[in-house]
Amino acid sequence: MDFDLAAAVAQGESFELEFKRGSINDRDLTEAVVCLANGSGGVLLLGVEDDGTVTGARPRHGSITDPHRLAAMIQNLTEPAHGVEVSLVDDDDKQVIVVDVPAADPGPIATKSGLYVKRAVGSDGRPQCVPMTPHEIVSMGFVTRGIDYAGATARGAAFVDLDPAEFERFRRLCSRSPGQEGLSRLSDLDILKALGLSPHPDQLTLGAVLLFGTQDAIRRWVPTAEFLFQDLRKGGLAASVRMQGPLFQVAEELERLMEVRNSTTELMAGLLRIDLDLVPETTRREAIANALVHRDYSELGPTSVRMTDTHFTVSNPGGFPPGVTIDNILDQSRPRSPILADAFQRAGIVDRKGKGVNEMFESQLRAGRDAPDYSGSTSAMVSVSIPLGSSDLDLVRFLLTFENDRQRPLGLEDLRIVHDVKAGGSATNAELSESLHMSSAVIRVATARLVEAGVLEARGNGRNRRFHPTARFYDLAQDRNAYVRVRAMDPLQQEHMVAEYVRTYGRITRSQAANLCQLSSDEARRLLKRMTEKGTLELVGSRRAAYYRLPDPTG
Repeated sequence: MDFDLAAAVAQGESFELEFKRGSINDRDLTEAVVCLANGSGGVLLLGVEDDGTVTGARPRHGSITDPHRLAAMIQNLTEPAHGVEVSLVDDDDKQVIVVDVPAADPGPIATKSGLYVKRAVGSDGRPQCVPMTPHEIVSMGFVTRGIDYAGATARGAAFVDLDPAEFERFRRLCSRSPGQEGLSRLSDLDILKALGLSPHPDQLTLGAVLLFGTQDAIRRWVPTAEFLFQDLRKGGLAASVRMQGPLFQVAEELERLMEVRNSTTELMAGLLRIDLDLVPETTRREAIANALVHRDYSELGPTSVRMTDTHFTVSNPGGFPPGVTIDNILDQSRPRSPILADAFQRAGIVDRKGKGVNEMFESQLRAGRDAPDYSGSTSAMVSVSIPLGSSDLDLVRFLLTFENDRQRPLGLEDLRIVHDVKAGGSATNAELSESLHMSSAVIRVATARLVEAGVLEARGNGRNRRFHPTARFYDLAQDRNAYVRVRAMDPLQQEHMVAEYVRTYGRITRSQAANLCQLSSDEARRLLKRMTEKGTLELVGSRRAAYYRLPDPTG
């Protein structure tokens, strides 16, 4: 293994890089390997102090260290046996042992003595090893081994532990779900068999209890199935409701609590009328259903559905399923529990194509609001925050009229680009790619398509080519003056105005730039970012205290 020791030491410890003293014993060494493996893997350096000082590792086999013997020792002291790669790197007269630790797959792994630890970030922001809880061990074992929690046996559960009323609820849902009417005519037992919830006679799964169990059965076999609804708005119907019950019942109750709090705004575009819900039906249905289906039921803590004055937020114990990240969530559809996902799809509660998240994004953008935000998610929680409040009515009017004229809706890619360009006033392909986490190739094809359709127009060439809404866009949006404002001021002119302001007054904030150039906050942000990347300005401070000034010529 070709390892750059100097670069690693200069980088310092990180989530995937750990320094250990050279005299570490076998037990502590194995524990450090387990810690990295139960995270995302990484590299362990023996003979480097926490501050990066290279002190060298002691020979572990007489007068030398045999990398193969050390790797075999680590493998023998882990359960299940975990293979690592060991190499030696010389630094002047000191020798450092490099242990390359792959992520546990499947996991988790432990030391032979039964110790489970994982990599985590401490309150001081530094990586550390912490004990894994029993719930984390069970959860990681299920996920990494591809085991469906809902398919596990509920030992001791019998048919009497299931609620006949929940089977009737499921039949009612199926009778209204296209193609699933046949399920509404099945017996209770046949429904369980059709959903894969009773693999053997007289045997029920945890999924059967989750979907059809009585309150007592839920508390006994799946006590973690707790749910919390809160309305924290100042002018709302204040509420804090805790519930524990079968999932179809919970889904309908949460939908009812949301429905009574929903408000509608009527918008006219010529002869066309549209009703804008506070939280679009598709958005709230998919957000809640996804939470119930994809949550980790081996984790403690309730699924939380919360309304504030600015956001509708749904949070879930457990991180994303393997392979799903914030950046690829629109492209990946991997349910944590295929059994629960199938049952909800058959009941018509979630999207049959497995694209419920995409539908949430579409419904938000069509309502002229910002897209759902998953940035609050962590390795231990998935959280989606959906902006409420005012809509971009220009965008809504345009979509209503344009799509009605074409008799064909814009796709999600196009909607995201149009929304982002409209919010920022203009954008390059590179800016769109960075902002939307979409590949540059996809962005180029989409912007070309939107230019051809008369939605966007381009100015400039090459990398500096910028896109902004066309005159037709603002005509359909019933705001022709906005087009004149967008075209009137060239980006280069804006940069000259900002630079002159800073030379005169020493600094400029985003709000001052927005006022100076008559831009929105997003437009001003992009302008200042562009000037910072060019080296025309430099950013000082962060958040509300941030401002921009001319670069210091002395460096």
